[in-house]
Amino acid sequence: MKRLILFRHAKSDWPGGVDDIERPLAERGRMAAPLMGRYLRDEGLLPDLALVSPALRTRETWDLASAELGETIPVRIEPRIYEAPPGQLLQVVHEIDDAVRAAILVGHNPGSHELATTLAGFGDRYAFARLAQKYPTAGVTVLDFDVEGWRNVARRGGRLDRFVTPKTVGAERDDD
Repeated sequence: MKRLILFRHAKSDWPGGVDDIERPLAERGRMAAPLMGRYLRDEGLLPDLALVSPALRTRETWDLASAELGETIPVRIEPRIYEAPPGQLLQVVHEIDDAVRAAILVGHNPGSHELATTLAGFGDRYAFARLAQKYPTAGVTVLDFDVEGWRNVARRGGRLDRFVTPKTVGAERDDD
């Protein structure tokens, strides 16, 4: 069994004169990221490996969220996640070492949303309904695969365990 957690970066800022890859989190994002980290901890959704886009907003999201986990998770900055289409993200997933039981991929939209909808084949119908609407910032998808190795993760092969957002776990609102 393999578990893949997709975590879209928290709300980012758009300061003038800053390249997209260097955009920092907005204040709301700095509040949402630790909230989602506490959710992951409280639900026992602790990954064995974090694959994080090199963008500043994804690195800040993971730093704030992982500080709430109560244990250190190995991190790999993965350049192929930045601005990646779902096929490229799936390739990154296929290359995860099979010793890893659960991995978290901290990335961007539309790739995170498209990968989630591509991999989810069955599961929680309410999560499917929420996922079909939008994938707000700091949204988290949990997918389980009944496979031995990551290379066997396939389209529509995952069980959608849950799709949660800051709003569904206690924040006042979700952001796009």
